[in-house]
Amino acid sequence: MPRITVLAGAPAVTLLLGLWGIRRENSMWRDEAATWAAAHRTVPEIWHLLGRIDVVHGLYYVFMHGVFTVFGDSLYSLRLPSVLAMACAAAVVTLLGSRLAGRCAGLAAGMAFALLPTVQEYEQEGRPYALVTACVALACWLLAAAVDSPGKGRWAAYATAVLTAALLNWFSLLALLAHAVTIALARPSRATVLRWACAACAAVTGTLPLVVASQAQEGQIAWIPPTRPSTLLNLALTLLAGVLCAWLARSKTANSVAGSARLTLGALAVPLLALPPLMLAAASVAHPVYQTRYILSSQVGLALLIGTACHALASRIRTPPRRTVALVMVLAFLGLLPVEVSLRSASARIDDVLATATNVAAVREPGDAVLYIPAARRDTALVSPAAFTGAEDVALVESPLGSGTLNGVEGTPRQIADAMLTARRIVVVADDGAASPTTARDRIKQQVLKAHFIRCSEKRERGRKVLVYRRRLI
Repeated sequence: MPRITVLAGAPAVTLLLGLWGIRRENSMWRDEAATWAAAHRTVPEIWHLLGRIDVVHGLYYVFMHGVFTVFGDSLYSLRLPSVLAMACAAAVVTLLGSRLAGRCAGLAAGMAFALLPTVQEYEQEGRPYALVTACVALACWLLAAAVDSPGKGRWAAYATAVLTAALLNWFSLLALLAHAVTIALARPSRATVLRWACAACAAVTGTLPLVVASQAQEGQIAWIPPTRPSTLLNLALTLLAGVLCAWLARSKTANSVAGSARLTLGALAVPLLALPPLMLAAASVAHPVYQTRYILSSQVGLALLIGTACHALASRIRTPPRRTVALVMVLAFLGLLPVEVSLRSASARIDDVLATATNVAAVREPGDAVLYIPAARRDTALVSPAAFTGAEDVALVESPLGSGTLNGVEGTPRQIADAMLTARRIVVVADDGAASPTTARDRIKQQVLKAHFIRCSEKRERGRKVLVYRRRLI
């Protein structure tokens, strides 16, 4: 099989899948709204922001600020970096699979990576997780290359890839635990082990300031719920699928192909698939932190195992490997089509700030006040300020920019109540749900609305609602 076909196939498919429906019906959810708002600030303003919140995403926000500066702000420029990062990751997965199990296995692994639903989901998000995945995939390839042919340059590049991934999201350091197991299974020379340990320590040391700084902001992940049984079941099924693929491809994963690295595919892929999610799930017993996107790079391990299993299957049924891989991937694409279409719809995320802004513009009248319950729903106005032109934000006492926060600083409950009572009409932007208010500020907002205002209209759409209240006549 021509090398160019192997290398270009999976990235091309990943790119096409990423571009397909990239606007998601002109929608943007709350996490992307945070990226949008932060990337529109200057670098000094971003630095000011990081002192209060989101220090873990600082490098990504600076990167996206550069993207918006060069290419302008749009849903395309918001999400294209993630699409391109996933395409690069698919190329690296292909190269890695080819190195460890042959070109056909590499092509199948790259194609499998492109088709994984989780990969398709996060390659269309304006968040750092696709970039993290690309860096971890590159680190895996560099690890395999360095074990095969140790050299200072390769280990330095490995440390840089791991460090970059960690600076984008330091949960990616869990991949180092997987690599430690891989090194143990590979049993390289003592010099190689020491070089890996030095590279790993350098990456961890470079990340420590970020880890320490983020501990002061751990309240921003307090929303993460305890790990649900359904989440654990999905994790168990994923691991079971990986183990099954490893068993089917045991002859390929047990031995490197001729001239390849001494590292085996199974020794690299299985720990990468299993250890990061298991460690994060274990940590969540004490402090809930488990989110699929935090360990997205473990999908690299799953794709490698799927690709090698496909190659092994082709060998066993004695059919041309290229034809078998093509057939399996086409069937997988068709089988996943309902999921793929759903991922590209506006309802694929928990809310949509752009639809909410449109609804506000449709009901807003001159002189209206606007209120957000909770304050984080102010992101609607930050993304689409034109929809709120002329509306007074009665709870706000310090702007997001001036306060170095994402959502600004609201007044005391007493200040909010007094400001609300000066309004004739109030447009309320809130979550679409019956959740009880969790702060004194939100409780006073609801109490004043109930006691002194009459609800005139309500519009619910894509996870949020827009309500209009008019002052009661005395």
